[in-house]
Amino acid sequence: MEESTLDIFVKAIFSENMIFAYFLGMCSYLAVSKTVKTAVGLGAAVIFVLGITIPINYLLENYVLQEGALEWLNPAYGKNGENTIDLGFLSFIMFIAVIASMVQLVEMLVEKFAPALYGALGIFLPLIAVNCSILGGSLFMQDRQYSTIGDATAFGIGSGIGWFIAIVAIAAIREKIRYSNVPPALRGLGITFIITGLMGMAFMSFMGVKYGEEKDDSKKEQVETSQIINSKMQK
Repeated sequence: MEESTLDIFVKAIFSENMIFAYFLGMCSYLAVSKTVKTAVGLGAAVIFVLGITIPINYLLENYVLQEGALEWLNPAYGKNGENTIDLGFLSFIMFIAVIASMVQLVEMLVEKFAPALYGALGIFLPLIAVNCSILGGSLFMQDRQYSTIGDATAFGIGSGIGWFIAIVAIAAIREKIRYSNVPPALRGLGITFIITGLMGMAFMSFMGVKYGEEKDDSKKEQVETSQIINSKMQK
């Protein structure tokens, strides 16, 4: 059964959340989630980077790196051509180069238009380039082999929104628990890990929820069978 674009988007936010399902990007998630303001800024930057880099890397994967992907350039380079070219070994280098370029663009924009946020984020803004959730998104896209660039874009934006929700939610909770009576042994990262685990369990409740139309032959057969039965009953 092929997933719809809406399925991919919603699953990337909830049941396949980068933080709560795969624990990717935990370093910046824990370090920058002390205040909601900085969490919102970093989360928005992650949405932008994921939403841009995954479609670009999708195009690189399907039109440059895969075996026979250069068929558009010369039929001889295709899978059935005489000079088949496979550049898959360059995937990591190309993906990281695209990510680093987009992070540099984000850094310049934030420094230009929000210098206070740029100072608050500090070293963690350029470190988005080595954030494992960013590279993980491109590698998931490569492994799942989405059929269209629209699906890849939906996955990228959904993953960014999921990461944004995770870091803003934990930042809001951490601001509140400063005034709570937390046992001394659990203060700081201890209670943060416990809350993250509980939030992960809550997000897993979205598993199995289907959105959009299902492209399943068995469903079509059931509908056709019910239509035949109804027509016979009417006769």
